Amino acid sequence: MGLYQMLVNLVDPFGVIRNFIVKPANDFVFSLYVHYKNRTAEGVNNVRELLLRTLIVLFAIAAIIWTAVFMYITFYYTYMPAIAHMRPVHMQFKTCNYVQGPCTYPSAHVSLTKKQQLLMVGQPYKVLVNIDMPETPQNQDVGMFMVCAEMRDQSTSLRGHSCRSAMLRYKSPLLNSLITWVMSPLLILGLREQKQIIPVELFSDYLDEKTYPVTDIYVEIQNKAVQFYEVNLQITAQLSGLRFFMFHWPILSATVGISTNLFVILLICLLSWYHWSDTTWIEEAREKYEALKRLNPLAAEATKFHSEVSTTSRGDTHSFIDDEDVSLIEDVGLIDDSEGTSERK
Repeated sequence: MGLYQMLVNLVDPFGVIRNFIVKPANDFVFSLYVHYKNRTAEGVNNVRELLLRTLIVLFAIAAIIWTAVFMYITFYYTYMPAIAHMRPVHMQFKTCNYVQGPCTYPSAHVSLTKKQQLLMVGQPYKVLVNIDMPETPQNQDVGMFMVCAEMRDQSTSLRGHSCRSAMLRYKSPLLNSLITWVMSPLLILGLREQKQIIPVELFSDYLDEKTYPVTDIYVEIQNKAVQFYEVNLQITAQLSGLRFFMFHWPILSATVGISTNLFVILLICLLSWYHWSDTTWIEEAREKYEALKRLNPLAAEATKFHSEVSTTSRGDTHSFIDDEDVSLIEDVGLIDDSEGTSERK
C-alpha cells in the first residue's frame, strides 16, 4: 500500500488527476450503478407485486366460482330426491301335502330402511309391483287376480293400504302360434322367453310423513294359482315444477343455478367492499367537525346542522362541510395565525 501511494504521488503530485478526472469518473460510474440497481430493484418489486396481485385475483375468482358450484351441488342433492328405489320381493307361501301348489296366498315383507328416512317428505311417489309371469295355460286360466300392499312405519303402524287387480295381456291362439314360429330361433337359443312383466300400480301419489316415515312394505298376491318367476317393488318419484326441470335439463339448470349464485356472491362482495371502503369519509368529516368546533363552536353547530340537512336532502353523503364552512375555518385559522404571529412578535 505504501508503494502504491508513492507511485500515485510521483505521477500526480498535486492531485489534479485524482480530483478532477478519477474522482468524478468514479462518482459517475457509482451513480450509474446505484441508479440501475435501484431501477432493477424497483422493476423486480413491481413484477413481484404484479404477480402477487394476479395470484390474489385468480384465487378470489377461483374461490367465488367454486363457492357457486358448491352451493348449486349442495342445493341439488338436498332438494332433489332419489328418482327410483328398487327392492326384490321374495314371495313366501305354505304348501299342502294333499294339494299340488300353495295353500296360502304368496306374500312378502320388504324392508325399505332401518336408520334414516328413505322417501322425501312432501314428494309424491308412485309405488309399483312388477310381476314376471310366464305365459302358461294356468296363468291364462287364472284371469284377474288381486295384488295388495300395506305401508307401515317403524312401530308397525299402518300408514297406507291399497289393492289393485292385474292379469296377463290377452293373446289369441293364432297370435301365439305366429309369435312362436317367428321367434322360434330366439326361443331355442334362449334369447327370448314366453313371458310378460305385469306392472301393478298400487299407489299413484303416495306422500310420506316426517314424524312417521315408512320403513316396511307388505305385499300379497291374493290368488293361489298364480305362477311367477320373480316380483320386484319399484318406488318412483313423481317430479314436477323445478325438480322436473332440474332432472330433465341438468346442464341448463346447472348453468342457470351457478350463474345465479355467481351474481349473488359478486353482489354481496361489491356491497361489502363499498360499505367498508366508504367509511373513511366519516372519519374525515368527524375530524373536520372537531377542528371547526375547537375554532368556533357556533360555526361548528351551524356546520353540523347544515350537514344533517344536506345528507337528508341529497344523496351526496360525502360532503358534511360545504364551501362556506371551509372558508369560515380558513378565516378563523387566519385570525388565529395572525394572533399567534403578533404574540410571537
